[in-house]
Amino acid sequence: MITSHVQQVVERLLVRGVTGLPEVLQRRLGRPVVRDAQTLADDVRLMLALQRLAREPAVETLPIVEGRRALARQTAMIAGDDQVAEVRDLRVAGLPARLYVPSARRGPGAHPTLLFLHGGGFVYGDLDSHDAPCRLLASEAGVRVLAVDYRLAPEHPYPAAHDDAWAAYRWLLEHADEVGADTARLAVGGDSAGGNLAAATALAAAREGLPLALQVLVYPGTDALRDTESLRLFGDGFYLTQGFIDLAADAYYPHLSQDERRDPRLSPAYADLGEVADRLAPVFLCTAGFDPLRDEGEAYARRLEEAGVAVEVRRFEDQIHGFLNMTGAGRTPRAAVVEIAHRLEAGLA
Repeated sequence: MITSHVQQVVERLLVRGVTGLPEVLQRRLGRPVVRDAQTLADDVRLMLALQRLAREPAVETLPIVEGRRALARQTAMIAGDDQVAEVRDLRVAGLPARLYVPSARRGPGAHPTLLFLHGGGFVYGDLDSHDAPCRLLASEAGVRVLAVDYRLAPEHPYPAAHDDAWAAYRWLLEHADEVGADTARLAVGGDSAGGNLAAATALAAAREGLPLALQVLVYPGTDALRDTESLRLFGDGFYLTQGFIDLAADAYYPHLSQDERRDPRLSPAYADLGEVADRLAPVFLCTAGFDPLRDEGEAYARRLEEAGVAVEVRRFEDQIHGFLNMTGAGRTPRAAVVEIAHRLEAGLA
């Protein structure tokens, strides 16, 4: 009888083997996927094909507790194993947290530091689900990464996650010495829901006149009213689905009216940027070409730029939502994360 652990090992080896094949062989396995004048990366296309062949259930079709376990297993299957000099578990504003110290930033003194907030639709994800990308960001950027595990919905609905992110940022300012952080070289960042929380935290920091040097927003959710072409184009078949987005909304902010969903703590797209633009930290915002959230992220970047905020936008045209977690499967997702790390390094130089 094959145990669950052995099955997971076999599945992981299969995914890594297929997505690690030479590019010329990958191109021969199936047809290219072209949509909106973009071509999906072959290693990502094969990863999605393996998921379909394995009849892997979408997490949004499972009860939430089971979905969390499924997501943890899926992310472990595609996670890398990059090494850093030190990993330390601690408490940040009463929340579980994890500090990643790269070899380049080991030792006394104050170092550039990223406060990282994980994605997962405010319902899924934790320190373990994003351990691999945090390791890669720390090692490639040469910065300390402080990942914080905020409260999840539906147990803790809006604005719990936002409040936790803000509390974590304030804690970092007040306890910088404890984690070796340089308050003049702080970044806040995250992916998806974490990108949303990072953007809202940066807006709050600007309103308060508190220090922040950079925002790193990876395919962030920025508009809870979302009505975009990318949602219609990519809402099915590219990992993040309309069903997942609906579940996240129903879990995190079911009690909010349409007008209330414009609150910048939930939808940074509706922030009054005129009030904070001159104090808002520069932004590196990246999207994925085959992502339902692509258009709202890029629309937010345009609003920031129009307000006079320093913004750099990078669309990884051949990627899907979730590529940040794919550091151990395929070449193209990992290359994208390495590029993000280098931009983080430059932004905190």
